[in-house]
Amino acid sequence: MISYVVLFALLTVLPVAACAESARELGRVTWGRDFDVAIAESKASERPVFALFQEVPGCSTCIGFGDTILSDPLFVEAIEVEFVPLAILNNKPGRDAEILQRYGEPAWNNPVVRFLDANGSDLIARRDRVWTPREIGARMVAALRAAGRPVPKYLDLAVRGTARRSSGRVTLPMPCYWSGEACLAEIDGVVATRAGWLEGRDVVELRFDSTAVSYRELLRRVARKGCAEGVFTHDDEQMKIAVEVFGDRAERVKGFAHAAKASDQKYYLTEAGVDTTGWTDLQESRANASLARGEDFRMWLSPRQHARLTAQKSASRPIAGTNPLMNAGKR
Repeated sequence: MISYVVLFALLTVLPVAACAESARELGRVTWGRDFDVAIAESKASERPVFALFQEVPGCSTCIGFGDTILSDPLFVEAIEVEFVPLAILNNKPGRDAEILQRYGEPAWNNPVVRFLDANGSDLIARRDRVWTPREIGARMVAALRAAGRPVPKYLDLAVRGTARRSSGRVTLPMPCYWSGEACLAEIDGVVATRAGWLEGRDVVELRFDSTAVSYRELLRRVARKGCAEGVFTHDDEQMKIAVEVFGDRAERVKGFAHAAKASDQKYYLTEAGVDTTGWTDLQESRANASLARGEDFRMWLSPRQHARLTAQKSASRPIAGTNPLMNAGKR
């Protein structure tokens, strides 16, 4: 039976305004449809308004926006919890058309998101053609800061994690890939970690945001951590850079790492019995590192993820306290 504490936690993160209309263009967000109600809620809660000007039924861009950003669980939660969600349909008469005219938005247009304060004014400058998770996420962060609101860690990680599709890769030999993942996960620019094997050695493979940090700078950050035995390189350019940073500990190899078994991935979370279903790769990596240091890993979770974890009672071992495996070998 769910406890009253957990029930309260779940209820407090659910949106209060429901949208009667349902469409792919609107994704999985529960939208408010009354501008005046949204402004009043913003005043009462001090949360900015996430105002979506959207076409329903709409073109492929409108549908794609709904299927991606507006259906991603962490973005959906951030929109509903950190903002007041408001949908204005730009191809409907009546009140929608009035709001469209007030803000000078074109009818029958691709999606536009504006972030409004409790007076209905833009918190950050309007921008058109912003349709990627990374761009929208960055603007959500900027709007919260402009409103003087805290930026939750889970939203920051969601934005950082969107870089994975265009990321680079670094393979690092380690004394132990358990502790190696924990050591390297919080390096700025890293978006995912994976334990594996290459050339008969434990390795940790890092995926990094190549638009935010260069291969050279990432290796420098790795070297400062002091937990990697060297670096495996996969082409001549990598090798040239790696020698600059790691000297004779840079080694050219053929092929890429084979993944370690599932129970060896994010080892400290696995050992603690934590169910990470629905978490992003970056959340898992950061939480695993926190747990290895004896910190409370739940700081990286969204309110709903936190509530689900508590309700599931999946962490059968203590989630905080010094982890004796942090510096231990596996064998």
